[in-house]
Amino acid sequence: MKPVVLCIVGCFWLAHCCGSATTMLFHGHQPHEWKKLYFVHHWPVTVCKMSEEDCKDPPMYWTIHGLWADKAEHCNKTWHFNISKIKDILGDMKQYWPDVLHPNHTQFWKHEWDKHGTCVAMLESLNSEKKYFSKALEFYEKLDLNSYLLKMGIKPGSTYYQLATIRDALTSFYKVTPKIQCLPPEEGEEVQTIGQIKFCFTKEFNLINCTEPKAISYLAHEERFFDPEELSICNDTLTYYPAQLQLHK
Repeated sequence: MKPVVLCIVGCFWLAHCCGSATTMLFHGHQPHEWKKLYFVHHWPVTVCKMSEEDCKDPPMYWTIHGLWADKAEHCNKTWHFNISKIKDILGDMKQYWPDVLHPNHTQFWKHEWDKHGTCVAMLESLNSEKKYFSKALEFYEKLDLNSYLLKMGIKPGSTYYQLATIRDALTSFYKVTPKIQCLPPEEGEEVQTIGQIKFCFTKEFNLINCTEPKAISYLAHEERFFDPEELSICNDTLTYYPAQLQLHK
């Protein structure tokens, strides 16, 4: 009977330790607690404008920046990115989630997984690379931001828009208010440049309003992969939606 007893005790202890570790990783510490998801689109022309990289021919459609928890990052540094896990969706990844600045997208995807994917993996529906990246692609397809902006008559070019025009059009269609972020006006200019649109989801993947104080800027707790100039919540003023890299000319 002793070996059986030892096995039972050992298995119980192993399960207890593993369970505790999981709890500590995702629930036990404040840095890993989060309440909602951000699904983030960025405008490639503005990304190029913010970077010193040699950025040529950026896509002329909104692409994915990431799927982020609102308050957590780098939750499991031992869970390394493995591109073979997403080989079945690489075609869509390259088209809709490209690294705008570099021809090799792998480091960008690795960064997003390391910083954000390992945190949202506390949800069973996102607890693998394949699930995480596939869910983001699913959000992208369902939101269909590019099509709906065009249908609402909002398109890149030389026209300036009032920020309220863009925000109200999106709110009217999606029935929630997204967060719109802009590159502040250049010195001597008055027009901000749209750079990013973020939609908020519950852990059950229901769309909700994004409601954060305007004082919280883009770089305060989110993403610095492109090391951009500060991209902050847009002001209610004229907004440029650029179609080329030579802005405000």
